[in-house]
Amino acid sequence: MLHSMDLKTFEAKAGMVAGTLKAMGNGRRLMLLCKLVEHGEMTASDLAREVGLSQPACSQHLARMRDEGLVSYRRESQMLWYAIADPRVETLLALLYQLYCKD
Repeated sequence: MLHSMDLKTFEAKAGMVAGTLKAMGNGRRLMLLCKLVEHGEMTASDLAREVGLSQPACSQHLARMRDEGLVSYRRESQMLWYAIADPRVETLLALLYQLYCKD
């Protein structure tokens, strides 16, 4: 059930959701996010290989998603390990999987 909210809050929430959807609104970024959900944490080179991207293209997508708060990373020596930063993204991806990908 949807609850009504004041217009200012409604606009702020709509803007936040639109920003998240826009950041996710690219097939390759969706694939990267799905791989992170599947594996939990991956390096940029492993992600690039899994989704068929060059390393620079993968890094650009990851940087965009990092800026948008979708993914986070941790450094281990020279290696960056990426993971889903916002649990709501994982929940949204699970729903998208149920609606579009599950047999």
